[in-house]
Amino acid sequence: MADHELRTLLNRIGGWDGFVIAGITTEDELQPDALGLPAKRLVIELRAKADAPKRCSRCGTIVAEIHDVTPRRIRDLPIAEWDTWLIVPRARLQCPRCGPTVEDVPWLDRYQRMTKRLAEKIAALAQVATITQVAEWFRVSWGTVKQIDKRALQERLGPLVLAGVREIAIDEFALHRGHDYATIVVDVGTRRVLWLARGRDGAALEGFFTALGPTGCAQLEAVVLDLWRPYLKAVRTYCPHAAIVYDGFHALARYATEVIDRVRIDEANRIARPTRAPGRHRIEVLRRVIKGTRWLLLKNRAHLRTRAERVRLRELLAANRALFIVYVLKDDLRHLWRYRSVAAARRAWLSWYRRALESGLTPLMRFARHLAAASGYIINHARYPLHTGLLEGMNNKIKVLKRMAYGYRDDAYFFLKIRAAFPGIQ
Repeated sequence: MADHELRTLLNRIGGWDGFVIAGITTEDELQPDALGLPAKRLVIELRAKADAPKRCSRCGTIVAEIHDVTPRRIRDLPIAEWDTWLIVPRARLQCPRCGPTVEDVPWLDRYQRMTKRLAEKIAALAQVATITQVAEWFRVSWGTVKQIDKRALQERLGPLVLAGVREIAIDEFALHRGHDYATIVVDVGTRRVLWLARGRDGAALEGFFTALGPTGCAQLEAVVLDLWRPYLKAVRTYCPHAAIVYDGFHALARYATEVIDRVRIDEANRIARPTRAPGRHRIEVLRRVIKGTRWLLLKNRAHLRTRAERVRLRELLAANRALFIVYVLKDDLRHLWRYRSVAAARRAWLSWYRRALESGLTPLMRFARHLAAASGYIINHARYPLHTGLLEGMNNKIKVLKRMAYGYRDDAYFFLKIRAAFPGIQ
């Protein structure tokens, strides 16, 4: 292709408004591309059109007085196998309103040495790939990709909109290894992330309720959460009228660790007490059976896949009264979150509570007394059938985001990535 033909083609596809091509050169680049192949550079020198007006980059006023012109080297989208660089003459103007300023170039980022379309491509690719991968692909720095992606997310997501919220779910998730957590608030109806804040104390939620405002707090009807005291206190303080719903998943998780595990260990230790009875060998076998049945006891009966599992569970429950009691009451506890009638839910709770106290099993009785303080929150589920299962799914995706980036040091950027991952439904 002749030089004038190449210029004509590039002028048509270039999109450099207000400029035309003055010259084209090529140069080899020593740094290989993302595939390890040698990359080439296409250097395009631009010249300002004589009839193109120059506008102030601050107020947009057309300015005739030019202070000086400085060439700038700008990255653009690659053309075929060539990395594209532009030599752009950038004029400094003497604006009568703003004083000394640079001219406005619509297709050029003001603070980046690259075109807007290249920045847009980098931001788009950063939504599906890691920062490191994007940086290697376009051969830019890690910090440049992060800055572009963060700014693009801020522009696309905008400020948090908290109007019209009626039902919310609150939970925490791990920011880093160790006891470093953040709080997440989600609109149950739209599945949209409403709030993210470091920490899982009352201060993490106080910011949300302050942003929600008195009117928004008054409109809030129900809140589903685990019974973490700082969260509970914040909700009671700012929204005393809202119905608090205790999440069944967290209640069953506590039952598994505080009751099933404790009773199972106690029974195994009781059977292992020193004895010279002839059935000593049988006792040791039974003790080993009990110690290896944790997951069997935690599973729901409907989730037992094999006949061997069902037979083993039936034999275990028939052989040990304590394990039989805690297993049956586990199923009945789960059923408390299935009622849609407040009266029926209250009767079911009182029945479960009475049987737990009559069991004679200390871990179960202790758990039941602690749960009695939250019985009203369990019964509220009949009026507001909410749960934090949505948040558990979100937490899994948040873990994937962290693994892709090998962790985030910038909380604001990480929270933007989470909001982008969960924009909600209409």
